[in-house]
Amino acid sequence: MASSACEIRMSRLAHDPEGQIYARRIWGIAGGTALFAACVIGVALFIGSRQLLKDGFDWGYDVVLFAASAIVYGRGPQAERACALLIGIVMATAGFHTLYDLWDKVVAPRPIEPMTLGFSALSAATFGVIVVALLLRFRHSENPLIHATWVSSRNAMISTALYSSVSLFARLATSRHMEYALDLFAAGLCFQAAVVIARDVLRDARKRRSRPVEA
Repeated sequence: MASSACEIRMSRLAHDPEGQIYARRIWGIAGGTALFAACVIGVALFIGSRQLLKDGFDWGYDVVLFAASAIVYGRGPQAERACALLIGIVMATAGFHTLYDLWDKVVAPRPIEPMTLGFSALSAATFGVIVVALLLRFRHSENPLIHATWVSSRNAMISTALYSSVSLFARLATSRHMEYALDLFAAGLCFQAAVVIARDVLRDARKRRSRPVEA
């Protein structure tokens, strides 16, 4: 059964050059994200930074997202829609996690670590730009799974770019209202991505139901 499913997947990709490119890139992004997260966690443990350690584990959302996409892509419309929904759920979960983290910051303000914050923001923004550049050619794809990875990566890049340019100064300021506003904006981007992904999945399902002949 497993070999048959693999053969079907390879057959689909063999007739889809664009899909082959996406499959290779998403596998590379998944591995690169896992390596990047491991490096951030390693640095955090070495210097004893709780905030940087949290940032490293936050990349786990992206590792799950990209790995799932790489594994499922090419296994058929139903599997791809299910994986896209999983990505939407991951994005919604990340949004709620961001709101919880904001509440934790308000209740128990964390010490400011200027060097750590600068490293975290700059490295995350740089990695986010690389991921978006690799997925840019797929931004208009009608495949819900491909579009889900694009939307989530684009929104993550926007969020990290804002943090890298504003967050450090906001956290060094006397008032932390700007930092809290950035967290709210980041959570909003997560929820927006989840809504767009759900919309794409439903649209694709309706479109395929209207074409029952398609395999």
